Amino acid sequence: MRVGRWTGVLASISIAFELGACEFMGLTTGEPPAPPAELSVSADEIRLEEAAPAAMGFDVVGDAGKIHVGPEEPVVEKVDYDFAAKGYHLCITDTKGSHADLTPDYAAVPAEMKSVAAYFGKAVLHEITEEDVLKNINALREQCGDRAVLRALHFFEENKRVQKETEALKTDDFSAFLDAVAASGASSFQYLQNVYTNHDITHQNVSISLQLAGIVLKGRGAARVHGGGFAGTMQAWVPEDLVSAYVAQMDAVFGEGACSVLGIRSCGGMKVI
Repeated sequence: MRVGRWTGVLASISIAFELGACEFMGLTTGEPPAPPAELSVSADEIRLEEAAPAAMGFDVVGDAGKIHVGPEEPVVEKVDYDFAAKGYHLCITDTKGSHADLTPDYAAVPAEMKSVAAYFGKAVLHEITEEDVLKNINALREQCGDRAVLRALHFFEENKRVQKETEALKTDDFSAFLDAVAASGASSFQYLQNVYTNHDITHQNVSISLQLAGIVLKGRGAARVHGGGFAGTMQAWVPEDLVSAYVAQMDAVFGEGACSVLGIRSCGGMKVI
């Protein structure tokens, strides 16, 4: 199986292998012993000897299509939608940024969010509310730092945007979906702050790609950082009439083949004869 390094899920090759193993287990034994995404995350944690990326990446690959992961106890809801029928294509650009030495940046995101939760004696932000943070924002800024507070508020606002995106697709309001994607991307850049590492401000490949996307799209579609961020990939929903110009612009800056136009299939992991 060929999996591009630009896929935006930190362990793209292991995801392909692990989900394939889960499908094999299902075919040979009837059912895997646990949901494929859970098994894959556990395997990654053993392999990496540290916390693996969130299960959402595994769920997307395993279930395929557009999925909605609810904010409550993990509930994965598949949302079928024909994006091509709306005249838009998903373009993923490998900005050729290096992921070397970025482990501290990735680790800091959940660590800082958990530090805000810890102020209230909780383990994770899901156990508190946005109102809790707002009521105690000055004390939190003093104890946890401004970036931790910004990331915590992003967490709560992002969960709301996920609901908006899902509802927009269910009601066939594609314009509202694009607006939510764009707002999510802006929040990631400004508040989650995962578009580039502040340990190397001279290299901002994803920032450059986002600026170029804005110039080509001219207010149409939407573009945002893709995957874990800090380096690597950017995604954009591009109108069909701008795809050629968009791909040409990205390839001119990041190299031939840097931008891929993807299709979204409705079926996930499955047996192929």
